[in-house]
Amino acid sequence: MRGCYLLRRVVLKTTYLATTFFIGILFFSPLPALAEAGTSTPATGAATGMPANEGKVLSTLDAPGYTYMELANTEKRFWIAAPTMRVKVGDRVRFDQSLVMKNFNSKTHNRTFKEIIFANSATVIN
Repeated sequence: MRGCYLLRRVVLKTTYLATTFFIGILFFSPLPALAEAGTSTPATGAATGMPANEGKVLSTLDAPGYTYMELANTEKRFWIAAPTMRVKVGDRVRFDQSLVMKNFNSKTHNRTFKEIIFANSATVIN
């Protein structure tokens, strides 16, 4: 009988500790706050409401397999290289950032880009 009593006490204490632990995690976890932050709108520029992964096309350069675009949003001017696409100056483009390279030397264009974003994809969103 004593063994059964001790076993029941151990099970109850373990259940109590596990329940307390999970309640603590539930109430004090930063995950709900992070989830709410993740559902908000993307970081936007103040004047135009343009997200950081969008920009207005200022100029373009073509290369085998890529379209290089100089974009501007309210935060900055920057270059991206995306798979070949039709785009013209003045278009608004949204892109999926893949890789940022600093001091990238393009042999095709015989120039060095101080910083360029290589995008997996880009879309005109006029």
